[in-house]
Amino acid sequence: MNKKQKILYISQEITPYLRETPMGLVCKVLPQKVQENGYEARAFMPKYGCINERRNQLHEVIRLSGINLVIDDTDHPLIIKVATLQSAKMQVYFIDSDDYFQHHAVTDLEIRETPEDNDERIMFFTRGVMETVKKLRWEPAVIHCSGWVTALAPLYLKKAYADDPTIGGSPVIYSLFDDTFEGALDPRFKEKLMMDGFSAEDLKSLGDSPTAIALNKLAIDHADGVIQASENVPAELVEYAASIGKPFLPYQGEEIDGAPFVEFYDSVRNNL
Repeated sequence: MNKKQKILYISQEITPYLRETPMGLVCKVLPQKVQENGYEARAFMPKYGCINERRNQLHEVIRLSGINLVIDDTDHPLIIKVATLQSAKMQVYFIDSDDYFQHHAVTDLEIRETPEDNDERIMFFTRGVMETVKKLRWEPAVIHCSGWVTALAPLYLKKAYADDPTIGGSPVIYSLFDDTFEGALDPRFKEKLMMDGFSAEDLKSLGDSPTAIALNKLAIDHADGVIQASENVPAELVEYAASIGKPFLPYQGEEIDGAPFVEFYDSVRNNL
């Protein structure tokens, strides 16, 4: 492996910007461990309203902000903020929006406080990441997505951005966690995605009800490799990944060692 291969982490949450969770801790520690094995890492996450910008030293990146993203025929301005995660010596970019994320303290994450907006929220987040990475001209060797909020990233990368010279050729890894949501996303979710140019075949795993299981299956469909990041991931998802022959890294335990992940990244890259 050449030194300083770039890896892009797209994460649902990262400690310490939010209250510590198993997912947030993995998304903090893994990039640090992987960088010790020769990668250069950057990360993206949503700018939830409960993130304290002053304490975490976030600032807006004017040159990256200002794009309008159209979701369901409505323009939504994109705001990009950045901070440095000192423990990992990694830049973390935050996707912000006046429409999908609050600008005042809230008791919980928007994905749980206003779940009725989650379909458009994750569309906006995913497209915001793609457009920002293009502007940065930062070409990752691997893109690693963690959590259901990132589940659309493999779809967009393999279909909408497949020909983009910055991110189109990067292998995409998707991590399965036991974090989930109840019920289903907006019934028009598939229709909104088709307005972005996706076909019914692209979205077949969503079925008629976009549940958490269906959304994760959609991510598995379009990912190049799948990682079990929590011990208690639904068996249905592990079995689904196996049934369609996706390269799979089993649960590695609570103590994170970067080496198995680097080996998995390299294996997926070499077999594309």
